[in-house]
Amino acid sequence: MGLGRALLCILLPPLAILDKGCGTILLVSLLTLCGWVPGVIAALVVCTKAGK
Repeated sequence: MGLGRALLCILLPPLAILDKGCGTILLVSLLTLCGWVPGVIAALVVCTKAGK
């Protein structure tokens, strides 16, 4: 995961994971609507898992 993707995860979590699939986008979007911090954490987890 690059610096640009990490910043995108922090600023706009649903936008950072657009290439990960519909279910993941829905999950991160719902978590972001519940609170910004859970959405950021979920987006960071998804992006770091995809890099490995």
